[in-house]
Amino acid sequence: MRYTLKDYQADAVRDVLANLTQARDMYRRHASLSQFSLTATTGAGKTVMAAAVIEALFFGSDEYDFVPDPGAVVLWFSDDPSLNEQSRLRLQDAASELGGRLRRIEATFSEPKFRPGNVYFLNTQKLSKSSRLVRGDTLFDPAQETLFEMRPDEAQSSIYDTITNTVEDEALTLYLVLDEAHRGMGASSRDRSTIVQRLINGQGGAPPIPIVWGISATVERFETAMKDAVRRTALPSVVVDSALVQASGLLKDDIVLGIPAEAGVYDTVLLARAVRKVRDMSAAWSAYASAQGDVEPVAPLLVVQMGDKPSDEALRRTLATINEHWPDLPADAIANVFGEHTDLVLGQQSVPYVAPEKVQERTRIRVLFAKSAISTGWDCPRAEVLVSFRPAKDRTHITQLLGRMIRTPLARRVPGNELLNSVECLLPSFDRDTAQSVAEMLMRGSTAKDTAETETGSGGGAGRRVLFDPVELHRNPGLPSALWERFEELPSQTIPRRDAKPIHRLTALATALSGDGLVNDAVKAAHERLHRVLDGRAVEYADAVAKARTDVETMQGEEIRGRIGGDFSYRPFVESADPRAIEDAYRYAGRQLGRAVAASYAEHLAGPDADEDDLLEAHIAVAAVALVPEIVSGVEEAADDLAREWLGMTRVARKGLSDEQQADYDRLEGMSTRPERTGLTAPVVAQAETRVRDAQGAESELPTRTGHLLVADDGTYPVTLNAWELKVVDAESARDGFLGWYRNPGRASRESLAVAYRDGASGDWKAVRPDFLFFFKSSDGDVAVDIVDPHGHHLADALPKLRGLADFAKQFGNEYRRIESVAETDGRLRVLDLKLDRVQAAVRDAHDAKALYRSEVAADY
Repeated sequence: MRYTLKDYQADAVRDVLANLTQARDMYRRHASLSQFSLTATTGAGKTVMAAAVIEALFFGSDEYDFVPDPGAVVLWFSDDPSLNEQSRLRLQDAASELGGRLRRIEATFSEPKFRPGNVYFLNTQKLSKSSRLVRGDTLFDPAQETLFEMRPDEAQSSIYDTITNTVEDEALTLYLVLDEAHRGMGASSRDRSTIVQRLINGQGGAPPIPIVWGISATVERFETAMKDAVRRTALPSVVVDSALVQASGLLKDDIVLGIPAEAGVYDTVLLARAVRKVRDMSAAWSAYASAQGDVEPVAPLLVVQMGDKPSDEALRRTLATINEHWPDLPADAIANVFGEHTDLVLGQQSVPYVAPEKVQERTRIRVLFAKSAISTGWDCPRAEVLVSFRPAKDRTHITQLLGRMIRTPLARRVPGNELLNSVECLLPSFDRDTAQSVAEMLMRGSTAKDTAETETGSGGGAGRRVLFDPVELHRNPGLPSALWERFEELPSQTIPRRDAKPIHRLTALATALSGDGLVNDAVKAAHERLHRVLDGRAVEYADAVAKARTDVETMQGEEIRGRIGGDFSYRPFVESADPRAIEDAYRYAGRQLGRAVAASYAEHLAGPDADEDDLLEAHIAVAAVALVPEIVSGVEEAADDLAREWLGMTRVARKGLSDEQQADYDRLEGMSTRPERTGLTAPVVAQAETRVRDAQGAESELPTRTGHLLVADDGTYPVTLNAWELKVVDAESARDGFLGWYRNPGRASRESLAVAYRDGASGDWKAVRPDFLFFFKSSDGDVAVDIVDPHGHHLADALPKLRGLADFAKQFGNEYRRIESVAETDGRLRVLDLKLDRVQAAVRDAHDAKALYRSEVAADY
């Protein structure tokens, strides 16, 4: 893979591969048909995940401990030729191994069967009644519901012959991938539905497809339709949590909506504002690129969404407004993606048509005219401002288009800058009520009740905000520089991931540290450390290694003898393993120890002057030690320890790297098996709402407070806090030595302090993000920091979070002046001082959070 997968992507790939393994086994053993789905919000990287799956399917994977299927054939199917081509190009970009294996099925396709190790792209239009791929030498007969008729000589006459021959070849396994699986499966698309279902079910002599894998942001309609298919086993759906996608930084955090505050016609006013917004974003991206060094700045795009049949006058007026407020915009920087696929001539200026999938790469295009959702599967990460002239009744078209503008341009969050992590949408024809419905759709994402026409696929996971004309917040100029320095010294924690692989992590970390010049010869040092552990463990578990070596060098079998009408007898036998079997055992060692470590350890054992026999002997030894669980776990523990040591040693030096480089280390830190120390990035720019709406729809100004680390131009910070959280802020702000306070963001980011805790129900690691950090001038003149976290004890996660905070206080208590949890109990605010040993012990032994706040270990706040 050319891309490093996010944690949630890797987990999804692992689950999909498990399903495919089970599906293949069921089909091979019992001829059982199966289906399952992968569901992930728009922007989650579904095609990248599919690329990793297909690469593992064809070539195997050490990371996922997956053995390749030598007979695997993938048929990639969608209802749109342009979507197919876009998916093909994305697969090609993502998977280096798939280069010449991504094949379009054209009208002239005539292969008798699909070739193993290839992905074939097919779409609905090529299976229409008149298509040469379907009719061959005869026409499709809808009355007979036959897909093709064999010619007398039984020569191949249609694509269904190819499918039949492939399915019937016992050496091949056909996997069908339905891209955007929700499309073409509903009642509103009966013709397409018939084609898709006939392809899956195999009517008219063609067999059904053995394994069907649906991919979409919304697959409920796919799964419903599959219930009406031929009898299939439904394997567990692989569902990607949208909150994890949002936390990964692949999606923009904030969607900002701009609407008129009064009645009137404000099309050109808000269009002018949109132009200013995109120009401001251009300047912000240029400044960011300059600060990061030799980096190409993002070229943000303004999308202008017109009605279905815009008049020439409306188009000319729109173009004139854009040119008026962006006078230095080149004429060729404006394009259209209208469905007519023709250039627009508006007065003296031409607005050429461009294919939607080409917009992202053609960075000279800065303004794009569109109508509805442009196209299925389209996305443009640099599209950062949308102005829509569609009426309020067309809000679905707006959310569909906006839902395809939510990818972050750099495929990561820009630390400390909420403006560069947002997308703007201006709606001249909306009021607050109708705009609120857009906000709700964007936060809700898609549901089973959505049709293909109303589905937005925009996700809406935890961490996303929809804001109405927010105020910009910048660093409080009244705060000392020492406070910001102290902020970036504070410890936070990683959240351990499922199925973490310490050896793989260490290898990747060593490569990064060497490349960035932070640890000399880190790869060599890492391997030498692990070699010493392997040598020592091999001696410690010599008996187990000897037994494992025998298993590698021999093959045990059983001979079954029987007489007609008599009993059977069983006699064991042993044969020496041949080099092929030994190499297979060595490849298994590569999956256990990592291919690079297994190879370097074999060289370490064989010595510099090794011949082929010496290398074979070394491979046997490596295969043997990898079969002893205690040895593997010891190596993993050593890899974890060394990674933790290097990350700690380079913590300060890594602060000087670019954001992109630091993002790579963030990912490596997150590949931990237990919570580990990580750092924070001080925020620079943020945005916040200034008004609140009650249940009856009445709006009012939010209360404000001073002293926050980020403030508006008037020095205030709008607060959305409950009554007792406000009491905490006011009480802390009144203490002697107070410098400032920080509302810790509730979403995952480098500017949010995280504390790891184990979920009581699942045992999974999760993050609690304490509400407030308070900064004070200490008696010795330094900056002291207090964590104060108001948290309701009635919540199910209250006790596990308290335990996480107590463990954090035990480990990092000397770096914080106070670490306290506050809860309103029996009408009073009660506090637990989590730095005290007796409080930590009480939290560990407690069965009820409320009882803790009522007990003698708590005090009045």
